Amino acid sequence: MAKMFTTKLWVVLLVVFINSSLMAQENVDHSYQPLTLKLDESGKKYIRFIMWHQIWATTNNLQNEEPLTITPSIRRSRFLAFAQVSPRFLILTHFGLNGLSPGNLSSLGNNSNAPQLFLHDAWAEFKVLDALFIGGGLHYWKGMTRLANQSTLNFMTLDQSRPFVQWHSLGYSDQFARHLGVYAKGASGKFDYRIAVNGSGRSPLNGGADYGGQSQLSYTGASNPDQDGNATGQAVYEGYFRYNIFDGESTKLPFQVGTYLGSKKVFGIGAGFFAHPNGMYDDTMQTHHNILHFAADAFLDMPVGEGNCVNGYVSFMAFDYGENYIARWAGTGSVFYGQLGYYLKAAKIMPYVAYQRANYEGYSEIENPSALDVGINYFINGHNAKLTLEYHSIMNDPRETTSQIRLQAHVFL
Repeated sequence: MAKMFTTKLWVVLLVVFINSSLMAQENVDHSYQPLTLKLDESGKKYIRFIMWHQIWATTNNLQNEEPLTITPSIRRSRFLAFAQVSPRFLILTHFGLNGLSPGNLSSLGNNSNAPQLFLHDAWAEFKVLDALFIGGGLHYWKGMTRLANQSTLNFMTLDQSRPFVQWHSLGYSDQFARHLGVYAKGASGKFDYRIAVNGSGRSPLNGGADYGGQSQLSYTGASNPDQDGNATGQAVYEGYFRYNIFDGESTKLPFQVGTYLGSKKVFGIGAGFFAHPNGMYDDTMQTHHNILHFAADAFLDMPVGEGNCVNGYVSFMAFDYGENYIARWAGTGSVFYGQLGYYLKAAKIMPYVAYQRANYEGYSEIENPSALDVGINYFINGHNAKLTLEYHSIMNDPRETTSQIRLQAHVFL
């Protein structure tokens, strides 16, 4: 049955491939033109609009002994706009929904537990110096790794690798990987940086015990006063620093490109941190503990041969929530993540593989959890219109173990 499903998916892809080839023969300009409203004749004052959909079809967990099912969903539906009416300041707004599926549809779209449109980003930014911009609001200028700041418009893989170790604070101290706070960012020569001081959310996900750890701690420090009755655990500090060996990358927006498909020669080496003083709480001792994470990474994306491109990324993350703590996405210990892809321009395809492996204190008697993604992108029109077919697997993880095939249709304008 699974083999029949896979065959059908490839038939669908083949039909799209043929249709795209026929379209390419038409005398029509299919190149992407940004949706920009110019506010002066020079074009330096403008409002830019971006909208995108990512439509998924996924199998159920192939490890379960049950009939094969295919579930459609909207992974993301987003709208983003930013305005630059002066070189000295910028404003950005981004809203949308995530994870709409048949299981959470509601009769009127605003009742039950259906996903709702909500604010993803809302910040304003001021230029202080050529290498220093300061902004604030609900922002995505994140620390620790490149993929913590990853754009969802141009993944090299189908999506962020799950468990979301790069988005480790998601749902604990932030709103969908965004914090409310202030940030500073900039670039000088081949070096760029981003640092932020944020407030911590007070409605976190469940504590570590629910995910198999042997810890008395919970990620609820901001919700519990200290022993003197004073509020604590209210601030989060994070940063990321990078040196670009070849071409520099834009720091206008925080969203990091997954692959440039050979249009740039990029090799960046970075390091970052995430700190949440008194973010953890010991329910038994009624004491607080600090969170402190560090990471280092390297990203390569460069042209090879006649328009082809090689893409590679590795990161090593050291997490410290407190003894034996296991969070929803990470845990005290370390995680290695790596990905490798190769773009074949003539065929418009990019096969890839991604792998992560964790070593957590709280899982000392369990074989190290790992995740594997093997897939292929077909670029109908670059990242603006593409299809991705992927096999996704999470292994030896008490929080979530799965094996499934995922197909995505991605369009952004």
